[in-house]
Amino acid sequence: MTNFTPEHLIQYLYKETSPEQTAAIEDALVRDWTLREKFEVLKASKSRLDTLLESPRTEVVLNVLNYAREKSVEAV
Repeated sequence: MTNFTPEHLIQYLYKETSPEQTAAIEDALVRDWTLREKFEVLKASKSRLDTLLESPRTEVVLNVLNYAREKSVEAV
């Protein structure tokens, strides 16, 4: 049985494996429950990353705008 690293599983998850690697990983996922558990964790992480939305704090945005306003006045 081939040992697959988390990197192999990530490549498989993002469909970056060759057809031969894909077939081997899929076969291993059917046979090896620990590998399947690792894959499920990676899949859940990918899902959370895809839905994660971050935005800057209002204070940071205001600081940037104030800095830009000050610099534009200095340039005139």
